[in-house]
Amino acid sequence: MTRTALFLALSFCAAAAYPQEQDARRYAIADMPVVTQDGASVHFYRDLVQGRVVAMNFVFTSCTTVCPTMGATFARVQKLLGSRKDVSLISVSVDPANDTPERLAAWSRRLGGGPGWTLVTGRDPDITEVLKSLGVFTADPASHTPVVLVGNEATGTWERVDGLAAPKAIVAAIDRVAAQENGAGSYFANLKLTDQDGRRVDLYQDLMKGKVVVINSFFTSCPGSCPVMSKTFQRVQEQLGDRLGRDVFLISISVDPSTDTQATLKKYATQWKARPGWTFLTGSEEEVGAALKKLGLYVEDRETHQNLILVGNDRTGLWKKLFGLAKADEIATSVESVVNDRGAAE
Repeated sequence: MTRTALFLALSFCAAAAYPQEQDARRYAIADMPVVTQDGASVHFYRDLVQGRVVAMNFVFTSCTTVCPTMGATFARVQKLLGSRKDVSLISVSVDPANDTPERLAAWSRRLGGGPGWTLVTGRDPDITEVLKSLGVFTADPASHTPVVLVGNEATGTWERVDGLAAPKAIVAAIDRVAAQENGAGSYFANLKLTDQDGRRVDLYQDLMKGKVVVINSFFTSCPGSCPVMSKTFQRVQEQLGDRLGRDVFLISISVDPSTDTQATLKKYATQWKARPGWTFLTGSEEEVGAALKKLGLYVEDRETHQNLILVGNDRTGLWKKLFGLAKADEIATSVESVVNDRGAAE
């Protein structure tokens, strides 16, 4: 098992293409349960950070020195970001014993905060694990460092910004890290296809970025291996539950796009009870051929398509190549191992 994004037998290597990290580390962010200012229970890493561009600061509501300034700065950053949906602002309480969700909500409102700025608290040991994983833990809340961590978690690009910096300086840092692309983004750039609902999608940006993907090639009139692989995908779909379409995407690409039109794929998806998150793709011969070549799945004759399943974690760069006719349980176990991979966090 390799820990680069070497795409199996391909020459693509995402790790080599990753930009240098301004913060000289790839954070192993703890995925602890936390509670937002609205009282919602979420997991810090997977629900708030994974695959996103984030700006995080660390405050407590009874602070009378730097915290009100940092909170007002985040409120101003929100206004400067406007309608942008690609950035999340997160404030983590360093005093969870006293900072209830209600106190965080009132504090944020008082400083002018609004939707898109998430404040979190939780059990003291859980918040401590989060703060330690980010390198900002202090035993005494009053001695915490005024810092903003700005990161593009999908690419591992992070910057540490003075927590008392001007809002425009924080937005500039956000713009810098948001502009970073990982190797996969460059390799799969501009591959447009059509899904079973007739939507035009970008293979990487819409279906792969920051996610775990499970990919196979098939054609709907195949009487042999394709139904077996589709049955396996159906089993994996069941095991993923509500993670399908959020953390993990199943992607089936037709090797017979002239026959497998959008309407044909729609019927096929219904036949296999595909839920949102299992995407069937077609397009022009040129579009499909380009995508399959990038994936190492291209064949001249549909009858010779490869009975392979590719499983990749775009965030960590881990990829596995599986025999598509293996037992469904074996494939599901391999998929789960890629889902749970923490890459450099391990």
